[in-house]
Amino acid sequence: MRYFDLESARALLPELRRLMREAMKARADLEAVRDRLAVFAARAQVLGGVPYDADAAARWQAQLAEHTGQVRQAVSQITSLGVQVKDLEIGLVDFPTIYRGEEVLLCWRLDEPDIAWWHGMQEGYKGRKPVDGDFIARHRGQ
Repeated sequence: MRYFDLESARALLPELRRLMREAMKARADLEAVRDRLAVFAARAQVLGGVPYDADAAARWQAQLAEHTGQVRQAVSQITSLGVQVKDLEIGLVDFPTIYRGEEVLLCWRLDEPDIAWWHGMQEGYKGRKPVDGDFIARHRGQ
């Protein structure tokens, strides 16, 4: 596992902003297609289970596969950097680091200008604490 110091995590932010936007757009597109397919399936059920527009169903299935692939590709690119994707709805990622000898996570959201938060491995997003002088002095990457 890669451990980041604050500087090395910050250096990835331009690339992460791009990749997270791609992943979030693909996820939103995927959800929109899923919603259309759900409506389609409900209408087909009303008609006795027979699809009323097989061509449309095939197009939506192809779009579903395409957007799923886009999400997977973007997430794979992010994780290949050593960054953990936590939530594509809000654009949340974590960077493993060491603080006072323990594994913790630097925490960043796409709508935040900088990495300013961290939390313990079991605390999660709601347990975020500000990156302060003590954290800066006592954390390290590897």
